[in-house]
Amino acid sequence: QVQLVESGGGLVQAGGSLRLSCAASGRAVANYMMGWFRQAPGKEREFVGAIIRSGTSTYYVDSVKGRFTISRDSAKNTVYLEMNNLKPEDTAIYYCAADATFSLSRSPSTYDYWGQGTQVTVSS
Repeated sequence: QVQLVESGGGLVQAGGSLRLSCAASGRAVANYMMGWFRQAPGKEREFVGAIIRSGTSTYYVDSVKGRFTISRDSAKNTVYLEMNNLKPEDTAIYYCAADATFSLSRSPSTYDYWGQGTQVTVSS
């Protein structure tokens, strides 16, 4: 089983950048599909993107394509979410999650392990 801890959230102005980190312990992140999700107040948890087990491919929701980038540092057992050109609608709690299956899933119910989340607030 893997434990996940997110960090890097904060308050930023529109157009700014943040990099979120998801530090894993217990098992290597290379054993999982690693996803990023976000949840705004009053809304359902939303898929943001994911990186596959090999680390060679990433997937994103359309609203963040070209602005967000997921990467992985296997030596540090950490997954990152680089967020650029942030918009007020990006405001949410951001979670990383690990999925032990081999297929890409955008559904939160598929993911087995979750971090505690980190707040991202984008002011206009």
